[in-house]
This record gives sequence, C-alpha cells and structure tokens, in this order.
Amino acid sequence: MVEIIFQSKSDAIKFYNHLQKWLKHDPVYENVLLHEDRHIVKISKDSLTNEILEAIKAAFYEFITTVKRDDWLKDILKNQYYFEDIEEQQQILDILYSVLDGGREDLAVFLKETNFEKMIKDAIDHVIADNVKFSFDSFLKFRLRSYLQLLQNYIEISIDEYKMEQEYQMFVQMLRDFLADREPIMALLHLLFDDDITFFDEQFVEIKRGELAKMIDRKLLVNHPVYIDSASIAPLLSLAPTKIFLYTKNAEAPLVRTIKNIFEERVIIKPFQALREIKSKKIEDHSSQQYG
Repeated sequence: MVEIIFQSKSDAIKFYNHLQKWLKHDPVYENVLLHEDRHIVKISKDSLTNEILEAIKAAFYEFITTVKRDDWLKDILKNQYYFEDIEEQQQILDILYSVLDGGREDLAVFLKETNFEKMIKDAIDHVIADNVKFSFDSFLKFRLRSYLQLLQNYIEISIDEYKMEQEYQMFVQMLRDFLADREPIMALLHLLFDDDITFFDEQFVEIKRGELAKMIDRKLLVNHPVYIDSASIAPLLSLAPTKIFLYTKNAEAPLVRTIKNIFEERVIIKPFQALREIKSKKIEDHSSQQYG
C-alpha cells in the first residue's frame, strides 16, 4: 500500500489522474483510489512488487517535473513578481523552458549547474516504498527545497531576459518609426560584415568612416545616445537606403539580426564571399573594356 496526502483537493485529483494514465495497463490500476474529501491518493493493494513501485516512482517524478512544475512557476510569476497576464507568463515560461531544454546556453551560464533529475529521483527513492504513507507538501518542504530554489533562479534569469527582449523590441520599433519618416539618401547600399562593418555604394566603392560620420543625423545620437551604434546603425538609418545587400558569414549574428529587424524587407542577406567575387568581376570587366 502507498498513500499520499495532498494539501489541496486539486493536487490530489491531478495526481490521481496522472497515476491512472501510468498504471492503466497494469492490474493494480483497479487499486488506485481517490479520497477527495481527505485529499488522499491511495494504491490499496496489500503488497506491491518492485515493478509497480518503480512505475509509481516514475509517475511521481513526471508529476513533479511537468504538472506541478508549471503550477509552481506560474504561482511564482503571479504572486512574487506580479505577472498576472497569461500571455506574458507564457512568454517568460517559453524562455525558461528553452533554458531547461539546453537551447539557451547564453543564459544557462548564469545558473549554477545542478542535476535536478538525480536530486528529485533520490528524494522519491527515500519516500516511496511498500506500506508507506506521507504528505506531498512535507515532501516538497524537506526533500525538494533545493529544486524549488533552482526553479526560482530559472525564473529570475528568464524574467531578466524577457524584460531585455521587450526593451529590444521597443528599441527596434522606435528605429522603424524613425526610418519610416525618412527620405532615402542612397537607393542601394552594400555592407560587408566581418570583424567590422564596411560600407560600399552602388558602384562598390568603399565609403570611408570619415564620410559616414558626416552623413549621420545628429538627432539620432542626441536623442538615443546609449542605444545607437555610431559605426553601423546610425549611418544606416541616416542614409535610409531603399535596399541593403548584407554580405556575412553568420546571418544570425546579433548585429546582423538587428539590422534585419529594423530594415525588414529592405535587407537581402548574401554569402560573405559574394561581394569579393562581384568586385573581382567588375575589375575584370573594366579591364576588358579598357584594353579590349
């Protein structure tokens, strides 16, 4: 027999339904009982095999790391950080899940590496055995305190990233609005993105830094001195080209993505080597015409 006491009726019902899914192909399924009035889930079979106990442990682990994890995270967001909007909560959780899944190494470096899977499974091994009765909330308080603190850390990192992304989107929209009201000074511009950005005009003649500096609209630097990169974004916005050919080895580099986000359909990404090839061809054509 295994008996788990929950503080809330909803948690008892959630675990009961979750456990039934795990044990539905096993004869012990019929012995899973829910005492709603007392918030108890009970596997009432007199003696449980190791196989059944392992299945209960697996179900319990998944219940903690999926069903209850989401409840805890939403509760932290709402009651500790006052994010009550469902859509806003989900955007933060999407960031958090990407960290958990290993998709955001840039954020994971800020977190102390912890093997929470082993931590939780070890705690479950300590409490689930044949002929045992325990409180789920006491289990959380005494056995999973480190895991809940880990979730708190993930939440904090994800909120910081969410706020930065919101600020970035506002920044991009502000520059789009500036661009929308600006007449193009140059129809076509070529950008070579390497360690630095090099500007070329329609004829593939390099525009020197001194020339670019003279073209910058000073209102950009005065109104937004912190955000505007005077070496790339400021001259681009000032020139407001109708079309930009951007030659790069990495189309996902942060500055490349920012240029794409601001200028949208005006930007055409090209392979890094393409500009060199085009310039070489133009030199060959020019030589052929001159000496042909």
